[in-house]
Amino acid sequence: MLWLYRLLFLPALIVASPFYLARMRRRGGYKRHFGQRFGSVPKLPAREAGVVRIWLQAVSVGEMLAIAPLLDALKKDPDVEVYLTTTTSTGYKLARERYHDRTIAIAYFPLDWWLFSLRAWWRVKPDLVILTEGERWPEHVRQAANRRVPVICVNARLSDRSFGRMKRWSQASRSLLSGMSRILACSEFDAQRFRELGFENSAITTTGNIKLDLTIPALTEEERTLLREELGFVHGSILLGSSTWPGEEAALLKAWRKLQDAGFNCRLLLVPRHAERRNEIEALLQDAGVRHHFRSRGAAKEPFDVTVADTTGELRRLAQLADLIFVGKSLPPHDQGQTPVEAAALGKPIVFGPGMSNFRVIARELLGAGAARAVNDPAQLAGVVLELFQEPQKRRDMAEAAQKWHRANQGAMQRTLAVLSEEIAKARKASASM
Repeated sequence: MLWLYRLLFLPALIVASPFYLARMRRRGGYKRHFGQRFGSVPKLPAREAGVVRIWLQAVSVGEMLAIAPLLDALKKDPDVEVYLTTTTSTGYKLARERYHDRTIAIAYFPLDWWLFSLRAWWRVKPDLVILTEGERWPEHVRQAANRRVPVICVNARLSDRSFGRMKRWSQASRSLLSGMSRILACSEFDAQRFRELGFENSAITTTGNIKLDLTIPALTEEERTLLREELGFVHGSILLGSSTWPGEEAALLKAWRKLQDAGFNCRLLLVPRHAERRNEIEALLQDAGVRHHFRSRGAAKEPFDVTVADTTGELRRLAQLADLIFVGKSLPPHDQGQTPVEAAALGKPIVFGPGMSNFRVIARELLGAGAARAVNDPAQLAGVVLELFQEPQKRRDMAEAAQKWHRANQGAMQRTLAVLSEEIAKARKASASM
């Protein structure tokens, strides 16, 4: 089946390129190092005997933040080095800022076509490949299999969409991804899906979700006060829209209006998933006639009702100011959801829509624990938001339940590292015998 994938990849890339190039232009940051998309690799140090080289791929900001403990642990081993790649410009920027001292190089992941992937593999020559979450690239996996290099998928999950496609073409999927050595599933639900697709049970281990092991440095009172001033929110409570998608800002604006009408001194903080939507969001706020500010324009000089955090990598700091958090990409027509983990770890009451398929297990557990509320549409969102502001004890109970759930679900990174230690030892032994 790989020959068909290779044959169709370039025509599909040509057809899709106008869309992707336009999106890259909107988001910015892609022009530099663009050749890395075609297999160019930054200069790497010479290989040393006995040192295991790991190629670690993390697609974007969320995965980049999650792998921090993993990189910390690997850095402690003097006989391990990491070549880190990512897919998005925001992920690349974050990696360069935070992980330059824990890696031998940071680059963009090559397009998954034969010559591009082959070119990168000639340069990198890894002993072990680690893919995160939903990263499953047939050509990349085949290049590894041709060289007998193990491929480990950590925090592995299958969205409804991916599972449906792979189940429909199960034989092709197994053929294309047969080189995956270990699958460390983020939940038993996902592990069972991999089994249903025909992956060997012996290759699947449920290690848990490493994103649940995150530790968020708490802001001091001084930092909280300064951050509120920068946002233009000196007084009042804060309703936060976390990683919002089109349509959700309007829904949150209506919920905020309802709070205002009920007499609550509340501010609305919007953190869109894609900062390049700022013009669209500003048009919405201008039509609504609200005092608004965009964080990318600097610190606020006066009070505002609504602030849009159109910046990158700040959500964990901003969420600490919130009194209630709505998790985006969850109201129709969106159906996948963004992560509610940061909100739970911070002990915040959570609200999300019905579309949380990418975090189905986590959403169900948060609802069962009493840490979250689910709404079906914008009207219900406004009603639930008002209810929770009217009953602060309910919000306190939800916040306590969220923290309790988070504490009970930690330990995935330790289990993941235990498996990786075994695989690194095997890779070291295999490298020494060559």
